[in-house]
Amino acid sequence: MIAGDTTSVSAYFNGDTGSDVERIEIAFQSGELILPAAVLTELFSDPSLTPQLHSILSRFEFLETQPGHWVRAGHTRRRLLSLGLRAKLGDALIAQCCIDNDVSLITRDPDFRHFVKHCGLMLA
Repeated sequence: MIAGDTTSVSAYFNGDTGSDVERIEIAFQSGELILPAAVLTELFSDPSLTPQLHSILSRFEFLETQPGHWVRAGHTRRRLLSLGLRAKLGDALIAQCCIDNDVSLITRDPDFRHFVKHCGLMLA
């Protein structure tokens, strides 16, 4: 299993290029790609979401949150904010879901580097 972040999954479906898109393609084709629930929420929130893409995304398995997820995500985000680092709420939820499930994340968003350095997130 490998998780995809909103930025990389969107880039993949938009036909963009990059090493993250290549990793999304490989994980998608092999059936290993899983999406944290917050990523699905972000993708379904896009006003330009087409019915075809909605249908594809609806078939994705999503990464469940573990008991205590919300509290741990708050502590994780607080840790980064107290260090003066950027930690968006959505990113904290995605990172904590991956940390709790011991799953690496594919992303092109540089903000996740703080979760790697200080919180135990693994990037693919």
